[in-house]
Amino acid sequence: MSKDFENKNLWAILLGGSTGLGLATAKKLAAHGMNIIIVHRNRKSELPEIESDFEQIKGLGVELLTFNQDLLKAEKRTQIISEIASAVGKGTIKALIHSIAKGNLKPMTDADHVLKNDDFHLTIDAMAVSLYDWVKSCFDAGLFAADTRIISFTSEGNTKAWKNYAAVSAAKVTLEAITRGIAYEFAKYGIRANCLQPGAVDTQSLRKIPGHEEIISHSIQRNPFNRITIPEDVANVVYLLCKDEASWINGCIIPVNGGEHLN
Repeated sequence: MSKDFENKNLWAILLGGSTGLGLATAKKLAAHGMNIIIVHRNRKSELPEIESDFEQIKGLGVELLTFNQDLLKAEKRTQIISEIASAVGKGTIKALIHSIAKGNLKPMTDADHVLKNDDFHLTIDAMAVSLYDWVKSCFDAGLFAADTRIISFTSEGNTKAWKNYAAVSAAKVTLEAITRGIAYEFAKYGIRANCLQPGAVDTQSLRKIPGHEEIISHSIQRNPFNRITIPEDVANVVYLLCKDEASWINGCIIPVNGGEHLN
């Protein structure tokens, strides 16, 4: 295996990297020699399994920093970034990957607890605006490399209506707009920003969506390869976007679904 990032003191920040797409991405980048920083929020009962995954990353011969903190709070973000700056020393952040799944999955009508204004704000702040908060904070701290890659994850729910998905859908559209804005306004500083749109991936987040079984089944039927997307498919594309050869890809929404969107 070619270790593109080995011995270059390059780091990747994974926002929400303890499970799913974020964890798969952390493992992929670590396998190619990139040091890893994972900021996550998990309960104590979940930590044994998570720590086992973290040990796997360490076993790949890279440095690993983890923070089990509420990354959405400004004071925590400031504290974590200060600790990151001290830990990486003369190293730089080559990639910042946004994989935060914290939102309200509530119906708009016909329920005791329907979607409210505050639910939209919480979901959009967590799943979209937080990308800008972290990019700007890392930028202001001087942590980014000369050609940092910012990568976020959207979904097909950005244009389609799914039951109970309205707040998350609004967040995904906002996330895409913020990603494009970063791609445009930070380009003069060497920063590239792109948004990946995976097909249906059987993650904890997907399983929270009512009728997720039908989403998976429908995805398999639509997909030319007759299978759903797996986290490693997405992690592979993140790795490709971090390579020097991908430097001219900027401001894009890229499907990562094996052609599922064609049908």
